[in-house]
Amino acid sequence: MFENKNKYPTGQSNQQVLKNPVSAATYRAACAFRLQRVRQQLSKEQCAAVLLYDPVNIRYATDTSNMQIWTLHNYARYALVFADGPVILWEFHNCEHLHAGNSLLDEIRPALNWSYFGAGSRISEKAAQWADEIVATVKHHAGADARLAVDRADFEGLELLQSKGLSLYEGHSLMERARMIKSADELELMRWTISVCQQGIQRMHDEQHPGMTENQLWAWLHYENIRHGGEWIETRLLSSGPRTNPWMQESSDRVMQAGEVVSFDTDLIGPYGYCADISRAWTVGHVAPTDNQRRLYALAYEQIHFNMDLLRPGLSYRDFSEQAWDIPSVYQPNRYCCIAHGVGLADEYPALAHKGADWEGAGYDGVFAENMVVCVESYIGEQNGKEGIKLEQQVLITAQGCQALSTYPWQTDWL
Repeated sequence: MFENKNKYPTGQSNQQVLKNPVSAATYRAACAFRLQRVRQQLSKEQCAAVLLYDPVNIRYATDTSNMQIWTLHNYARYALVFADGPVILWEFHNCEHLHAGNSLLDEIRPALNWSYFGAGSRISEKAAQWADEIVATVKHHAGADARLAVDRADFEGLELLQSKGLSLYEGHSLMERARMIKSADELELMRWTISVCQQGIQRMHDEQHPGMTENQLWAWLHYENIRHGGEWIETRLLSSGPRTNPWMQESSDRVMQAGEVVSFDTDLIGPYGYCADISRAWTVGHVAPTDNQRRLYALAYEQIHFNMDLLRPGLSYRDFSEQAWDIPSVYQPNRYCCIAHGVGLADEYPALAHKGADWEGAGYDGVFAENMVVCVESYIGEQNGKEGIKLEQQVLITAQGCQALSTYPWQTDWL
């Protein structure tokens, strides 16, 4: 698809829209699998149900989406999923019609917003009403001694649920464990998002030129994502020249100059809400790289591929960290925050810490499993250096090892 990086991926017009290859049957099967995963985790943890407020978790379990960004900070819709019982969605005002025909939902009720935005000085009153309804619903379907998982809620609500007799369980970890394993149908949805993302990457590749700003370049990724049914981009990680070192500087109105490095991290939430998390680097104007740019790129490329070769089912997180590529000491201070991380509807569990002090401070063990999807990370840039290179590859863990899901080409002529 990308043999010639100087042409748009279709080889035709840069205005051509890709055709969505996902069938309705595939989509329905993926959603049914996700609900099954949630119920399996509930049974495993002996929880009667999970109360969900995180819009990503709600989408995973119920196949519903409504104002995803807004509800990340406005607790205006929520869902209750029973291990052996109904799926109930409390939806925002007059939005029940959005989910007509959704076979996963057994009931839709109007949501009660007891946040300060929604309730003002009546928070205590509205929170009590909310808790009464949740407790009554849980006890009706699961009995008086039911254990309820909750992914997130303000402390007043949690205290009320407990005071009314519910035993609570930390629900976000439960949902992360459910989301960790992908079905073949889910992977089809993710591959479609990756295709859209890579179309956006190619558009940036073709449009970038000296004299444009970082923001002007970054806008092309948003454009391709939105016109293909994608949703948002979680970060603004595109930088050029001296702003590539240290990493994590957000896209700006800086004017890019010929020959500088431009590097980016997509963090793209695309069609069906799946994440494509890919990093690449070029020179502005696609001129030949300097010797230093080649050296940085070659090291980042080596780190990515060395660590990809380690990944397999049954490998522990600790062993992966210990066996991972040794970052040369000069690049250690600016190392990326993790070696790799899970990905699905967003960046997900696990996050794999570097060996040594990072592991001692933040590492945790676990085991890689077949059908996990992870993103393998690298940032190479010396402290106080002029530039740096950020690369990242999204991969599937199979019985045979590691399979790349992102296929956008590397700058192999730099190696």
